[in-house]
Amino acid sequence: MARPDILKDNLRLPVIGAPLFIISHPPLVLAQCKAGVVGSFPALNARPEAQLDEWLAEITESLASHNAKHPDRPAAPFAVNQIVHRSNTRLQHDLQMCEKYKVPIVISSLGAVPEVNEAVHAYGGIVLHDIINNRHANSAIRKGADGLIAVAAGAGGHAGPLSPFALVQEIREWFDGPLALSGAIANGRSVLAAEAMGADLAYIGTPFIATPEARAVDEYKTMIVESGASDIVYSNYFTGIHGNYLKPSIARSGMDPDDLPQADASKMNFGDNRSGAKAWKDIWGSGQGIGAVKEVRPVAAFVDQLEDEYQSARKALCAGG
Repeated sequence: MARPDILKDNLRLPVIGAPLFIISHPPLVLAQCKAGVVGSFPALNARPEAQLDEWLAEITESLASHNAKHPDRPAAPFAVNQIVHRSNTRLQHDLQMCEKYKVPIVISSLGAVPEVNEAVHAYGGIVLHDIINNRHANSAIRKGADGLIAVAAGAGGHAGPLSPFALVQEIREWFDGPLALSGAIANGRSVLAAEAMGADLAYIGTPFIATPEARAVDEYKTMIVESGASDIVYSNYFTGIHGNYLKPSIARSGMDPDDLPQADASKMNFGDNRSGAKAWKDIWGSGQGIGAVKEVRPVAAFVDQLEDEYQSARKALCAGG
């Protein structure tokens, strides 16, 4: 598959750390990049908006310093997630900050906007766009995105309903560009499986929540460690868009996770539900791959394990095992 240099050079593994709403911040991004995988964060995590300038300065300066000290193992690039939905009144400001710091990778979500792609291309960056079906994928590429992130069934947070086999297969019938796959990928064997299906990179989110570097409360991290795939519910009740959430966090907020109402799919209604509990803050997102997460540990240790599992799986396949 065709991958630009930015998605090949300095990557220890073909992995992007997904931007985690509220949770991703500079310490997590820097740990991911220094461990050899793409680190990312949503621009909206920097609040107030002036903080985005500070975060981008910290990340770019820290990575430049790391690379100067370790020319033999430079850090992976980083990415910023931009919500391009019309409800995001900060988009223009946040995009200008990306231009100022020449953010190498922009991940766009909830709408494909040609002007965003053009702005990123103007300074030499690339745009990867979140999609949940083939129609959205076609639209994103037509509007100028460089690559796609296929958010398949089982992914944490907002996720699509399609099997990764079906989604990747349909996209690869017409698109040979950069493609990342998201959906219950939590170990090195799954990273290799994503490549075997036709993806260039694995997109991993939930396991990075269970790290000291993540900006998540300890109860959230513990709940991920103690839960499995059966503890995930897929619902649009909390935001108007279907997503995967931890059942214990829903029950803790006074609701029955097995009997949630349907929300108005035409509206994004963050926090607008009968309990007053807010998505992401009180209702915690999680992917179905959490059964592989056995403990809270540093990003570097998790990436070490990913690499060991990935290389072992490759050797087993080559040996016919």
